[in-house]
Amino acid sequence: MTDSDQPPPPDRLPALLDDEDHNKVLAGLERIDAADAEARKRALRAVRTDAEERPGAFDGLAAPLATFLIDDDRAVRLTCAKLFVALAASDPSVALAAIDPLAERLADDEEFYYVRARCAEALGYVALEFPAAVSDPEILADLRIGLSFDDPAVKTKLAKALACVALGDSSRLRHRVPSLAKQLDDDTELVRYHLCTALVAVGCEHPERMSEAASDLRERLDDESPYVRGRAAEGLALSRRSDASSEPSLDLGRVVSEDDDPPAFLTDRVRFLRASLADDEESEGTRTGLGTVESIRDGLDDVVEAITSPDGAECQHCGLDLPEGGPPMCPRCGAPH
Repeated sequence: MTDSDQPPPPDRLPALLDDEDHNKVLAGLERIDAADAEARKRALRAVRTDAEERPGAFDGLAAPLATFLIDDDRAVRLTCAKLFVALAASDPSVALAAIDPLAERLADDEEFYYVRARCAEALGYVALEFPAAVSDPEILADLRIGLSFDDPAVKTKLAKALACVALGDSSRLRHRVPSLAKQLDDDTELVRYHLCTALVAVGCEHPERMSEAASDLRERLDDESPYVRGRAAEGLALSRRSDASSEPSLDLGRVVSEDDDPPAFLTDRVRFLRASLADDEESEGTRTGLGTVESIRDGLDDVVEAITSPDGAECQHCGLDLPEGGPPMCPRCGAPH
């Protein structure tokens, strides 16, 4: 075997992308595919930053990269799924060619559930900009079924993907409002927040469906998270657009006063709800543009960042969120970090 036939070192892939020679990159991926599992994993990790910073360099490479989603090694499949999350988040058009293999991994009930969760996350980012590409009823069913997983980190990814689907095309979930609403009492804050967001996104375009979630949203006004309470208030305000019948008495002052320093996200939405109850269309809350898909999308990442700890880390092997200064071994999979 000549030197040119040898698999390139993992750090060689970014250089191949720099060369902008499509054939060289494809040849490099083929040679890496023949390398050992550790080399394949390192190679995919080496280009993850490139996927975030210059996703256009991967144009036309989604299909060959997707072959690593069916790799024999679980860690390689997980690393590849994370790479597609980065690509889809940065430029979902680049990941369009991988919709089918991502959906197949999501649907495989024998697949490692962290791989399935990351594939769901990637599909969600694509659905945000190209809703028709992720409109298959089977994909949507797999996303909803995934909420039954026991692991909070996995459920969070599935709930996030559903929120993205709703924000891309709210009609896709308009008939699923009751089933989503019944899961608003999940133990995980981000799951509750993402599902509330999905419901509110549906309500922006189909307020007539919100009556099916009104009682569950009212319960979320007592949620320990101010961001869940805020989203629930926004959803209840939207329900008034199609049903102005008498709303049960709501102590909105208590909704805000549960926090010593409530975030503006909460206070703005409580004001929005209060104005809707008073039928005051000219209120400050209405003028801020709340209750629109655009306003939800604009602030989505900011809220997630506020909810999650900025000091944490992520296990490279199983995806578990790890606190700063935590144990040297991942408590779930035992891998060092």
